[in-house]
Amino acid sequence: MQEIDQRDRELLGALQSEIPLVSTPFALIGQAIDMSEKEVIKRIERLKRDGLLRQLAAQFDARALGYRSCLVAAKVDPERIDDAAAIINAHPGVTQNYRRNNDFNLWFTIAVSSSSLLGLNRTIEILGSEAGCETVRALPTLRQFKGSSDTDESHSDTQFAPLTPVEIESVRLLQHDLPLQPRPFEALAKTNGIGADELLAAAKSLLQRGYIRRYSAVVQTRKSGFGASAMGVWIVPSDSVEDAGTKMSQNKAVSHCYLRPVYEDWPYNLYTIVHGRSVDECESIINDLAIDTGVESRQALYPTREYKKARINLFSPEVEEWETAHGASQSASAAS
Repeated sequence: MQEIDQRDRELLGALQSEIPLVSTPFALIGQAIDMSEKEVIKRIERLKRDGLLRQLAAQFDARALGYRSCLVAAKVDPERIDDAAAIINAHPGVTQNYRRNNDFNLWFTIAVSSSSLLGLNRTIEILGSEAGCETVRALPTLRQFKGSSDTDESHSDTQFAPLTPVEIESVRLLQHDLPLQPRPFEALAKTNGIGADELLAAAKSLLQRGYIRRYSAVVQTRKSGFGASAMGVWIVPSDSVEDAGTKMSQNKAVSHCYLRPVYEDWPYNLYTIVHGRSVDECESIINDLAIDTGVESRQALYPTREYKKARINLFSPEVEEWETAHGASQSASAAS
């Protein structure tokens, strides 16, 4: 891997800040940092090859686009958990799926769009049944104290304005990696029969209205020395949730903190994700949180296998195919 120089750093800074929504974005970026268009493209190719850049694409607010999502905990026979995970992973809206050290041993996140004929709850039911899960518990976010507000950790009925067919097609295109050529939006547009000017106009409108958070480079996060992570699940009295959630979220080792619903067989309502250099350090952090808040009833759940971790593919045609294969048309007819 070639070491990055000052010019690479300038380029990375520009790409992370904003990729201009114009017909020749690499030329415009080059003008801003005194670099030729050809060199901009060449350096981006190398930075991607070396693993420093993941992609150049739109970062969407999936909730604003009408997506609903949920964390799900399931009990599966350990002898067939790999098969169950594969069945669940087959749904294009599943973005994360982990085996954890608990009787609830399979934990996944799933998101569906507002156009889903099955809906989020029915989709979860079908996945649980098809995967042969003994128990399935939907755990939507009721309150976010700290962490991502994207689809993987949110459950919202936020009102949204439906997109036009051209805008939906533009979303499908803009979430993909921008081709590294002088007129990249032309190359991107021709794959779906939409004009480049039409694509750029839709992109600018989506950005202005907040559907696109930003259009920029996604940089590969360098390893930070953290070798372990734990999901701390806590039983917190309802009148203490606000105080406990606020205190836990202030700990620097806590990256996410959420309030979720409880069940008779799963009484944990507050969730924290902590990161440490080892399992022992994670345990120490969770013990500190218990001391700081006075909450003693908890468990630490560790991922023992990662089955899936991916960005959601918005408005994916594969979702429609999955729903059709799982009775979406019959469900729609019965409801009408």
